[in-house]
Amino acid sequence: MYQSDTEILFPMRVAPVLRDLRGPVWQGLVDRAWRSPDASLDQLAFTLLLVRLDGCLTCHTDSYRAMRGCTTCATQVVKRYRGSDEDLITLFEIAKQDIMAYLEGIEQVEPVFSLVDSGGSE
Repeated sequence: MYQSDTEILFPMRVAPVLRDLRGPVWQGLVDRAWRSPDASLDQLAFTLLLVRLDGCLTCHTDSYRAMRGCTTCATQVVKRYRGSDEDLITLFEIAKQDIMAYLEGIEQVEPVFSLVDSGGSE
């Protein structure tokens, strides 16, 4: 990446910068996610929320967004979001449900090693 502030997906290190861009409901969400342990459900859901809002999956090294950096991109997206803080909480809860559904699906998948015939004969 050309910009040292640019990463592949939204980095949680940017979350504190976003805290004061909206009202108390948003600030509470940012605090909750930021204070959660690394890779906790709240942090994963917050990251997924911002990945979806920021459009991280369509950001490429040569794109205008990437050249400006993740902090600037996320700041602009949060400031310009036209919905309410409560709408953002709803989107956060949806992201949280999506992550839980994904993790439950992983637990139900049979491990690859159990599919491999260990002895070569049946």
